[in-house]
Amino acid sequence: MIEITPEAWAVMVQHAQACYPNECCGILIGSESPGRRQASLAVACRNAYSGSQSDRFEIDPKDQLAAERQARQLSLGVLGFFHSHPDEAAYFSQTDLKNHWPFYSNVVLSVRHHQVVDAKCFQVDVDQTASTEEELLWPKS
Repeated sequence: MIEITPEAWAVMVQHAQACYPNECCGILIGSESPGRRQASLAVACRNAYSGSQSDRFEIDPKDQLAAERQARQLSLGVLGFFHSHPDEAAYFSQTDLKNHWPFYSNVVLSVRHHQVVDAKCFQVDVDQTASTEEELLWPKS
């Protein structure tokens, strides 16, 4: 289970809306205890994908290194990642499955007409052949 704090959620929503109609991407930082993760910080990252960004993303490696450094400085950890699906549902695609690391929380935000309408979280198995939905607690307006 992962819980997104209101502060982290606000960053995720703003980034998804600002990037629309392209996919946004970012990193979730926080604390972890057995069976529970709390993302207290969301780091908005640049989508470095060189093709059409309407249905693909790639986190800029410089942003990823900076987020990992920030997490260490705060004595927190990288818990996972987030990205948006413009005008699509919050699901985990085959492309997502092939490009995400196992065991991290992966939050997908559904954005329609500049508004976040849904979110779901997924974890990838060690072989990157399947994902399971992870319980997600996020502030709902």
